[in-house]
Amino acid sequence: MENGNKKDKVRKVCAMFYLLILVAIPVVLLILPADYFDNGKTICLSVLLFNRTCPGCGMTRAVQHMIHFDFTEAWHYNRMSVVVVPLLIGIWAGEVYRMIKKVFNKNISE
Repeated sequence: MENGNKKDKVRKVCAMFYLLILVAIPVVLLILPADYFDNGKTICLSVLLFNRTCPGCGMTRAVQHMIHFDFTEAWHYNRMSVVVVPLLIGIWAGEVYRMIKKVFNKNISE
């Protein structure tokens, strides 16, 4: 019994830590300026190897501008950001909801 109780406590602490990270990431991205990722070298393999942009090129910069409500600049970096950002928000909200249920529930199962 003692060993199972320790595992439950460890799982709960890990779940709380994960929930904290989930909540902290958007806060950090909102604190950073909208143009934070605009400068620097690309890490896209398509650009590095073939000198061609891929459908995902510019998505990080576009998402950063979208969360700062700079829609024109986001559209400029990647037009698919208008689809990707709502999907990301939905996935993020679902994961936060799942972790809140897990952390504040007395029984941890999984």
